[in-house]
Amino acid sequence: MNQNKDNIAPTIKDDSPFGYLQEDLLIEIFIRVPITDWEHISCVRKQWADLFRGECLWQAALNRTYPHANKTQRWSGPIRQGSSKRRFMALYISRNILGVDTDIDEMLGHIYLFLKDQLQLSTTPASGVLHGTMIDQLIVCGKSKEEADELVTKIWLALLDNIEDTKHTFLVLKSIAQEYDLQGFLPYPYSRPIKVQWKVFEKLFVDFRDLLFDHSEYCDLIGIAKKKFQTIPHLWLGY
Repeated sequence: MNQNKDNIAPTIKDDSPFGYLQEDLLIEIFIRVPITDWEHISCVRKQWADLFRGECLWQAALNRTYPHANKTQRWSGPIRQGSSKRRFMALYISRNILGVDTDIDEMLGHIYLFLKDQLQLSTTPASGVLHGTMIDQLIVCGKSKEEADELVTKIWLALLDNIEDTKHTFLVLKSIAQEYDLQGFLPYPYSRPIKVQWKVFEKLFVDFRDLLFDHSEYCDLIGIAKKKFQTIPHLWLGY
């Protein structure tokens, strides 16, 4: 049976020079390769995949790419630091997705990952509880209510901009939008920011419009949007 060679990851023969390198040398090589190639590299050999699943490679990558991370003290609050891989991901997100470089850049990356993980676990997340948890994390660590509100809004918007366009995402956003209609009064900064609410509806009526098969469902969502916002774009109208 013919196979599509383009879909098969290249392999390294056992007699290749790479097969004789010690793991510490392989790690030093891999952490100097662009991050965008790491997933491909991990598919070449089982040994290499094991390295990317282990702690040593990520600790080395953390030390090389973010040397200041060694000086970061553990913080209190509901969202904590994790493994070296988790810390590397958090710092990468802070710099490349959130675009921040502050004294709490790693924490912001962890908050982003926390929100992303929670939205992936269920199609009906308690977004109000998640929002409050993120606000509390920042306030516990010394941020003012205004700073916490600004940073959490930034995290929500960045995640919504980068979230995958899947059926699961559609169901999550629909649940969040419907939750907006049921939420009672919450004091600042625990009330969901209007910018975030707008982004949720924008994605539903623009990016996921083809999944709004049920006319009554569309009417319910557009009704919630009309109650939330003084005016809504014409692009959202029309089933």
